Amino acid sequence: MRVIRFEDASGQVRLGEWLADGRAQVIRGGLFDGLERTDEIVSVRRLLAPLDPVDVIAIGLNYKKHAEESGATIPDAPLVFAKLTSSVIGPGDAIVLPEDAPDEVDYEAELAVVIGKTARKVRPDVALNYVLGYTCANDVSARDCQRFRDKQWTRAKSFDTFCPLGPAILVDPAVNPNALQIVGRLNGEVVQNSNTADMIFSVPFLVSYLSQHFTLRPGTVILTGTPEGVGFGKTPPRYMRAGETFSVEIEGIGELKNPVTR
Repeated sequence: MRVIRFEDASGQVRLGEWLADGRAQVIRGGLFDGLERTDEIVSVRRLLAPLDPVDVIAIGLNYKKHAEESGATIPDAPLVFAKLTSSVIGPGDAIVLPEDAPDEVDYEAELAVVIGKTARKVRPDVALNYVLGYTCANDVSARDCQRFRDKQWTRAKSFDTFCPLGPAILVDPAVNPNALQIVGRLNGEVVQNSNTADMIFSVPFLVSYLSQHFTLRPGTVILTGTPEGVGFGKTPPRYMRAGETFSVEIEGIGELKNPVTR
């Protein structure tokens, strides 16, 4: 099931199962109350972020080849940081280059994990039982703030509009989250092309690891890191500019596409 959150023709916000022709089969109840399909099919006026996260926890340097392009050693433990939830936007919403740091805004195509029930000190072998599903994310990053100006990541990763999510949450317990193709495109050109199998720390490990330190509540979103091909790793660096578009496509989930504005 691919679950979307959307505005219908009247502007009402609803949950539904995405149908390919711009319609959705309405789902009764909430994301964490049990998803129940109805017979009602409605037009989708606007896609929204598939949820309003209670927390956004992110992992840095979690793909081997991305660590290599960053000039970093392979980490011994997950590099954990957070993004403010006010940075979340949905499909089609604009990534806005901030006035204070517009020149080195980078893209990061990522698999996002949506926690479905409270997880605290869970084992890796049962960690996926606490996952509702998976969606696409773009961990937008102001590299000048991250690497030179602030020398820490909170502001660089949390400007308004710096966490696009969507277009749907893939809810399928049979899915292996570490065997999915992930592609990032800048203006339609493939700039990131990898597989979640290249993760250093797997999704079950990350859910378990994080749950040892934090209570993962329903609606927590975990960004699992980005593969190689980010803008600052290119020669010369290639950052996003106003008027461009970046998209994240992950096997089985769909494509998250966002324009860039100043």
